[in-house]
Amino acid sequence: MRRILPALCLCLMVVWLRAAAQPHPHRDHGHRSLRDWPPQDSQDPKELLPYHQVATSNADFAFRLYKQLISERPDKNILLSPLSISTTLAMLSLGARSTTLTQILEGLRFNLTQISEREIHEGFRHILRKINLHDHNFKTHLGNSLFLDERLTPMEEFLEGIKELYAAEAFLTDFQDAAGAEKQINDHVRKETHGKIVDLVRGLERNSAMLLVNYIYFKAKWQKAFDVKQTTEQDFFVNEKTVVRIPMMKQKDVYHYYFYDKWLSCSVLRMDYKGNASAFFILPDVGKMREVEDSLQAEMLMRWDRSFKRSSWFSRKLELYFPKFSISGQYELEKILPHLGLQDLFTEEADFSGITEQSRLRVSKGVHKAVLDIGEEGTEASAATSTGTVFLSAPKITRTVLFNRPFLVAIVSTDTQSLLFLGKVVNPKDQ
Repeated sequence: MRRILPALCLCLMVVWLRAAAQPHPHRDHGHRSLRDWPPQDSQDPKELLPYHQVATSNADFAFRLYKQLISERPDKNILLSPLSISTTLAMLSLGARSTTLTQILEGLRFNLTQISEREIHEGFRHILRKINLHDHNFKTHLGNSLFLDERLTPMEEFLEGIKELYAAEAFLTDFQDAAGAEKQINDHVRKETHGKIVDLVRGLERNSAMLLVNYIYFKAKWQKAFDVKQTTEQDFFVNEKTVVRIPMMKQKDVYHYYFYDKWLSCSVLRMDYKGNASAFFILPDVGKMREVEDSLQAEMLMRWDRSFKRSSWFSRKLELYFPKFSISGQYELEKILPHLGLQDLFTEEADFSGITEQSRLRVSKGVHKAVLDIGEEGTEASAATSTGTVFLSAPKITRTVLFNRPFLVAIVSTDTQSLLFLGKVVNPKDQ
């Protein structure tokens, strides 16, 4: 008879966005290579190396995860926070041992011959500290919480690690009272996400021993907001057979970073926030979505960003039409992560003996939820090579850019070069 193991319920949670704005032109004419991305900052030099490697590995993990999701739901909206998921897995790895530890870190795309475990965690600490800085125009709050069964005695080293490196709060919980535990956890999540995520945890198992929750709240104003009076109802072409009416925002004779990637057959638009974040919107030509998605990789986003920073030439005067919409995504990670190399995480083979010596633990569930709301004021919530882009420019002529068909979105923390949100808008009416 198989012995029932206590369940370690891994809940990852993300949250709310709302958008509308435009970038201010940068005047950086310097030439950069892929080795220069992410850029250095003025922090302690000892933190720069792990910070760079963590940001790059996180981007690689993000696109692998995205491609797995679209393989299962190619014609649906996709939305996730890659940083939220990778942060929670990295924090969990502090208590993992043997093959389980290796699978988590390699699944997160770390080359363990080039970066040590300690450097990985120091890199995450650096990113979290930078992301949680904000002002009245810009607020990003990424946090971690640990709910422990009151009968469990966790190892002191694990508790110290998650507190020191991930600023995680720990709460005692009576998982025998499943309804009471669900309420405690959901109330905490609702509070931390300003009421945007409710009832994250449902059907909690009574033999749960610990629950990890990661949340990210992002709210920012655009550099220049859309005029609400210019928003009108227009057609959005979901596919050849489906057309929906949506509120379409408009800006005219406003400068944005924009170019057309001839080799990938897509338009790339960057709109900046008042603060350390930018949004990339990628509009494939009709019938080219799959081709663009197949080419998605961290290097492609780096190449586009590098091109914008290279010259103000790509700051174009646009007549821009952009949808006002709200979408969300919720995923069962126990069905997704094994395809990315984390085979043991949700099985009885998992080794989390670094968390407690009392009993064996397994991860029984992984929940990730994200919400994106884009509006006029701001946001609350192969062929592609480095030499393969042809830029078609007309800097003195107003170019019309119309986002009236499926497109991709990536919201990036500019001072850490971390992907906060990544997704695809297929149908803006489908929440």
